[in-house]
Amino acid sequence: MVPEASVLVGLIVLIDRIPPPPPPERRGRGRPPVYPDRLFLKALVIMLVKRLTTVHALLAVLEQPTPEMQRLRMLLLEDGRYPARRTWQRRLRAIPATLPAQIGCLGRSLVVLLDPWRDCGRAAAIDSTVLRARGGVWHRKDREAGSVPHSSIDTEAHWTKSGWHGWVYGWKLHLVTTVAAVWIPLAATLTPANRADNEEAPELLRELPAELRVLLGDTGYNDPDLRDGCAADERELVTTRRGPYPHQDGGVEVRRLFHHLRSHAIENFNGQFKGIFDCLGQVPTRGLLATQRFALGAVFVYQLSLLYRFETGGELRVGLKAFLNAA
Repeated sequence: MVPEASVLVGLIVLIDRIPPPPPPERRGRGRPPVYPDRLFLKALVIMLVKRLTTVHALLAVLEQPTPEMQRLRMLLLEDGRYPARRTWQRRLRAIPATLPAQIGCLGRSLVVLLDPWRDCGRAAAIDSTVLRARGGVWHRKDREAGSVPHSSIDTEAHWTKSGWHGWVYGWKLHLVTTVAAVWIPLAATLTPANRADNEEAPELLRELPAELRVLLGDTGYNDPDLRDGCAADERELVTTRRGPYPHQDGGVEVRRLFHHLRSHAIENFNGQFKGIFDCLGQVPTRGLLATQRFALGAVFVYQLSLLYRFETGGELRVGLKAFLNAA
């Protein structure tokens, strides 16, 4: 790959080279879309890198008469045409539905290209991390009464209890990432925070690469149906067990080792991810669709950054925040 003068332009150019996910089944006899999803995926990357949360802000930035913006506008043309403002708004509202499949597709491609399990077992970690909703919190008594006491409250978010942070009002980002020298996100979804981890896990499992053999989770994934689903794909689900400590069964030492590997991979990745995209506090968006677009788009940008750094000889785990800040 010949590096572009702008890192952001280089990331956008990469999107034309990554494999697309299988097209969704079309329903009805409506006219096919004029512009491909790929074009709006490029726009989403620009929004994430430039920290833009609205379509209005995106279009205002693209209109600036700088060489970088002129180059980006050219990359957003499709057969010489440029979407109208309403098309941008409508298609960027719809893009969250396509992101889990796109993340899964790029994750599988990165596994082949980067070969993260070359020197270790083919394992991945599954977990959810909590993202705090923007604005105030909607207390249970007000929610049950149907009363919204302040306009800053995001009524589409929900409550969950975190073992580390206590009660949190917001969202859950459900993730699977490789347990290896390089952390590659393999699957991701975002839901209100009250969604149970084991209930969302099947959505993640269908995006995982066939090479994966061991999936590591915490107690929330200790579910018979989930275990059967992994077994059907010839994978072993290894989770921590409920009950008082210390456990005395024969597999406790093996599980303790796997728990350490899982924690090191997924918890460090979560911390790095939140630091890169400035969501250690509240997310910058309101509403489920906007927050899915932000959080899942950020996972995709992380994957795209790994690909760019690999092709240009950069570090794959160090300096990613500075790299994107400089884009």
